[in-house]
Amino acid sequence: MNKEERIDYWLSVADYDLETAEAMYSTGRWLYVAFMCHQAIEKTLKAYWCATQEDEPPYIHSHKRLADGSGLYAQMSEQQKDFLNTITTYNIEARYPETKEALARKLDKDACRYIIDGTQTLQTWIKEQLSDATKR
Repeated sequence: MNKEERIDYWLSVADYDLETAEAMYSTGRWLYVAFMCHQAIEKTLKAYWCATQEDEPPYIHSHKRLADGSGLYAQMSEQQKDFLNTITTYNIEARYPETKEALARKLDKDACRYIIDGTQTLQTWIKEQLSDATKR
């Protein structure tokens, strides 16, 4: 894949994950709303990485490390950084059942709406920065 194809790939799967978060929201699967939002931001950050770095994005799930490694973290507002730190905690792929349960207890309809809305806002901002980066 060339650079543009890699960027398009990551953006496509990020958008799909955000759509999946909305579907999970409509069924009340709160933990998976948060997880899919985590995935959407991770993949959007990987698209930005592809646009700004010569190497492939690393196989990590840390939003801060992805944003920092691509130079995006320094451009973020404190509010964006706080949201990034919050959403990072919802990577549940390798979590033990008791950890998942503790995370799930923090989530409800209102919390998940906040997470989805925040994800959409941050994703839009990252895409704007990506667009600016590809014009350079």
